[in-house]
Amino acid sequence: MFKLEAEALETLGQRIEIGSIVLADEAAHWDALHTRFLTKRINHEWAYSDDSACTSAAESVFSRLRRTEVGTHHHVAGPYPSAYAAMRVWRKDNRRLSNGEQYLLVVHSALERTMSRKW
Repeated sequence: MFKLEAEALETLGQRIEIGSIVLADEAAHWDALHTRFLTKRINHEWAYSDDSACTSAAESVFSRLRRTEVGTHHHVAGPYPSAYAAMRVWRKDNRRLSNGEQYLLVVHSALERTMSRKW
């Protein structure tokens, strides 16, 4: 897991699809993305969104992930951040379902899958 945003640049460059529009704040390390992607920036000293850029949704996701790590799990082991993030996204996507419906979704998904070699 990356301790600083700037450490993620190489990974992001490999994972962002060519032709994508990247939304970012004004941090200098994001300048490197301009060479490969259309990048729209927002200066948080002036606004949190404008007609061309808004990073509020991404910042909300990161904030929720951090609160989940600190408040629920207390530690996220090195090889598993994507699993924790996927779990958090699943919970957000299914938050309006009852506990019973969520339970049935999880059980149904588990029964459809083969045994995981990762877990």
